[in-house]
Amino acid sequence: MRRVLICLLLLLAVAVTALWGGYRYWQSRLSAPLAIDEAMLYEVPRGAGHHSVVSDLVKRGVIEDGWAFRALARLDPESLPRLRPGEFRLEPGMSGRDVLQRLGSDQLVTYPLTVPEGWTFRQMRDALAAAPKLEHRTEGLDDDEVMSLLEREGEHPEGRFFPDTYLYHKGVSDLEILEQALSRMTSTLEEVWAQRSDDLPFETPYEALIMASLIERETGAPEERREIAGVFKRRLERGMRLQTDPTVIYGMGERYAGNITRADLREATPYNTYVIDGMPPTPIALPGRAALEAAVDPLPGETLYFVAKGDGTHHFSRTLREHNNAVNRYIRNR
Repeated sequence: MRRVLICLLLLLAVAVTALWGGYRYWQSRLSAPLAIDEAMLYEVPRGAGHHSVVSDLVKRGVIEDGWAFRALARLDPESLPRLRPGEFRLEPGMSGRDVLQRLGSDQLVTYPLTVPEGWTFRQMRDALAAAPKLEHRTEGLDDDEVMSLLEREGEHPEGRFFPDTYLYHKGVSDLEILEQALSRMTSTLEEVWAQRSDDLPFETPYEALIMASLIERETGAPEERREIAGVFKRRLERGMRLQTDPTVIYGMGERYAGNITRADLREATPYNTYVIDGMPPTPIALPGRAALEAAVDPLPGETLYFVAKGDGTHHFSRTLREHNNAVNRYIRNR
């Protein structure tokens, strides 16, 4: 009986040792480094599970012991995160366990989409259409249809989207970026309008948006924005036409080829501020926050005119005679 007991204990010890050794070997395979020499992108398809992903990683030669991870999924599923669809960066030195954790994290590979201040909505849509990895849900739709999808049916899109750099990952749609930009502009305009001066020559946030777009298109010099806003404010208060070239260009649309003629200045379009009184009916570009802030807080002064100096800045004048002299100096002579 004693011999039997000793044999049983020996067998138990061997079994425990084997199990422990097997467990240690299993854990070592889970922690083994990936079989890659350089970083790589890996995409988790929508709806993929751990089994299919592990099989794919084995097939690609990224991990070598698929059995270890399939066993983990069955024996300890709670230790594995829910996989997230999208692209992830796998790096040398990571273990298979690290990979599964990353594939369930928010460390998705992202791509930038930059929408500069002063762009038009058409330019923004062109950039969205050309963006790699982006799902193009608005392809083939006109602007009215896009605004309907954004639940802004009947609204003109120009100026309503905030210019900025937006990060997205594969699987995000152009519509989602438009939603972000629309929300950013709406909230920014509300914040800026709440800080407006008391004596503005317009009464609504949308009119401030229109004014900001004119300022944005007239100058990229930060120090000039409030002074240009002041010129426009005083001209509106005196019943003078704004006479700003960017409105002529916007009214010309695709006909604009880089130059404005005298005939263009006289053409009656809804946007030509050499012909119409007041501001155009909609914004003419996507203004940034600085232009919005200038629109609602114009610089006090007496200047009524400005002309481009050719270096990105303007010469400001109080009288028409001074302005004509500046035109001769900076435009006609050049």
